[in-house]
Amino acid sequence: MHLYGFGYSTMITVVPMFVVIGAILVSQLILRFESVGYMQRELFADTILYIFIFSVLFTSPLNAVLSKYISDVIFEERYDDIIPCFHLGMGIVMTFGVLFGIPFCLIEHFVGGVPVYYVFTGYCGFTALMLVFYSMLYLSITKSYGKISLFFTIGMAAAVLLSWMFYKLAGLSITYSILLGMTIGFIIIASLEIALIKSYFRRNSGNYRPVFGYLKKHWRMIFINTLYTLGLFIHNFVFWTTPLRSVLVKTFVTCMPYDMATCLAMFTNISATIIFIVNVELHFRDRYRRYFEAVIGGRGHDIRNAKMRMFRQLSTEIMSLIRLQFIISVVVFLICITTLPMLGIGGLTMRIYPCLCVGYFVLFVMYSEILFLYYFNDVNGAMLTAGIFCGVTLIVSFIATHLPDIWYGIGLVAGSVVAFSIAYFRLRYMEKHIENQVFCRGDIIDRADGEKPSAVVYSRAAAENGPENSGAGNK
Repeated sequence: MHLYGFGYSTMITVVPMFVVIGAILVSQLILRFESVGYMQRELFADTILYIFIFSVLFTSPLNAVLSKYISDVIFEERYDDIIPCFHLGMGIVMTFGVLFGIPFCLIEHFVGGVPVYYVFTGYCGFTALMLVFYSMLYLSITKSYGKISLFFTIGMAAAVLLSWMFYKLAGLSITYSILLGMTIGFIIIASLEIALIKSYFRRNSGNYRPVFGYLKKHWRMIFINTLYTLGLFIHNFVFWTTPLRSVLVKTFVTCMPYDMATCLAMFTNISATIIFIVNVELHFRDRYRRYFEAVIGGRGHDIRNAKMRMFRQLSTEIMSLIRLQFIISVVVFLICITTLPMLGIGGLTMRIYPCLCVGYFVLFVMYSEILFLYYFNDVNGAMLTAGIFCGVTLIVSFIATHLPDIWYGIGLVAGSVVAFSIAYFRLRYMEKHIENQVFCRGDIIDRADGEKPSAVVYSRAAAENGPENSGAGNK
């Protein structure tokens, strides 16, 4: 069962990403991408890089709060309210993304001199990928993980085929053929995902007000996802300001050695996400459920025992994640160090890679702690963790630009370690005070704006004057 869960989690977590990477590599191989001039190759690479980074940045902030809203709606069996949430969230995400992309594209064309058709195709790829990532949230909640992987496979297979057709039959350039094929592939994936969502939830209640209320009530969850996602890339943005950066067509700013090292380090530690999903699904969630079942109908002794087992399991999951990921990361690190230089990836990239590898190792473990804080409704602790992670990573990354190149990734390491420590102590605090969280939160009367009621509940003098004067607040 454990191996099955590991394999299934691997499929739902990394298959879409590797399918996209594989489609790009296959298209480049078929169309002989290496024969293209340096300028065109770099323009294509930078366009794909920006499409992915900024589509993630614009779709991530609402993920947590919308996921919570949909889960509550499904629990209350108000399925007609899911489509309004889907439409409203899509409107918010796409509006901010579109408004950001328009001035960038104008600069790319009028200042950088990139042809309109190329700019427009890249812009369509960006908006389509935002729809893909946004729709994946709803399919993940409905446990349609296999269909997500299937849709990516269909879309990227079409992208490879269309790239070949555009080049061989339509006579388009190699780089534009691949970009156009990838854009259409993203559109196909987004269309399939949206069609499946609409097939699951056919009726629309038109009730948008609760969604606005939920966004207002849980605004901190929006900030948590925003800060965490920004922290994933903010160290790259810092190095985009250094002399190591390269500026293409006066628009695209990158630091290719650092960006490549970041990609390698992330892939080295990506299995931490899989391990966490498996362990939570197979072990911790059962202990979590048993604790709250004891709270509802158990004795005090049962509640204390269930609490002890739950937090013991939590500690076990974190330590198990650290041990397994350490072994995997060391093996992958050794393979990368020994084989990548033979493939032409070496020099500065491989000197930066070890430090970033450590940073992403701690980062993914830290994110598992944030998810555990969500389990205990400690939103303040999660926001503190995400904020410190982003802030420390930013500050130390600026300091790292003045250090030897082997320490360039120390900003991510410092931010992840400090945030990990904060989240750890918040979990320890929750262990000691979870009774306050479970039993002492809530209101006896509804909250309302106005004058605070008197604290006097009973007055002898008022009671002696008669029953009609003995109400609360009379002296």
